[in-house]
Order: sequence, then C-alpha cells, then structure tokens
Amino acid sequence: MSREFDSPCPHKGQGLKTIGQSVDNSGDSVHKRQTFRQVIGQKGEDLACLFLKRHGFTIVDRNYLKKFGEIDIVARKGNDWRFVEVKTVSRSGGGGGVDDYEPEDNVHPWKLKRLARTIEIYLSQKGIGDDVDWQIDVLAVYLDQAGREIKIDWLESVF
Repeated sequence: MSREFDSPCPHKGQGLKTIGQSVDNSGDSVHKRQTFRQVIGQKGEDLACLFLKRHGFTIVDRNYLKKFGEIDIVARKGNDWRFVEVKTVSRSGGGGGVDDYEPEDNVHPWKLKRLARTIEIYLSQKGIGDDVDWQIDVLAVYLDQAGREIKIDWLESVF
C-alpha cells in the first residue's frame, strides 16, 4: 500500500527542498546548486501540489523515478488516482504575454507512452489493484518573473 504524506507538498518523503540544498536517500542534507530551470520546475511542482490539495486530492507520492520515466505527482481522491505531469514556465515582465507559449505543448505522445509504462510499474510495485480508476493529467503552471503564480491550467485525462 502506498504511503500518504501529511505535508501538502512532500519531496521524496523528506519535506521541501530549499534552493541549493537537496536530500539524499538517507535523509541527509546534501548541498548542490540547482539551475534556474530546476528551481522553476520545483516551484511549479510545489504549487501544483497545493492546487491539487485545494481540489480535494491527497498527495501520495512525488518524483517517482524509473530509468524510462518519472511521475511528477501521484495524487488521489478516494479511489480516483491521478498521475500528474507538471509543466512550468516563467514569464518576464517585458514583451511576452502568458499566451505566447503553452508549457503543456512539451507533453509529446512518446512522453505519454513512457509515463503510462512508468505508471504500470508504480501500481504494481505499490500493490495497487486493477480496480482503481486512474488517469494522466497535466498541470501547466505559469509564474511571473518573481516566481509568483499567475495561473494554473488543468488538463485532465490527456492519455
């Protein structure tokens, strides 16, 4: 059975990472620099967790990684399981509007196939039976230049 987290946005079961700090498998803090892209991605995933919680979901797992794919967020509400791909984009104040680029455009069919394969492994490893309903959703998170949420678009059942 999968473990549910008390924290609204757990990161690999160890709480949230801070910029420039990560947590290894033993729970020890390991210092490393994150790229701007990694910081923005982490912020988007954290906001996506909060968004899902506001919609009644429990965050079951984050960043489930296998050699052929990663599940950003596993969430559930009752017997309804959601495997969520998070795409985040940061907008600068000058020139580009929110509608210039859609982050969900980077969810290609081959990525969805790899994600579906990873989900099958996840369900099997966690002992989750065939009687559960699951789907793949995409949360497109838009941030302003300061890293504040502009909006979140929820695309349900994309596969």
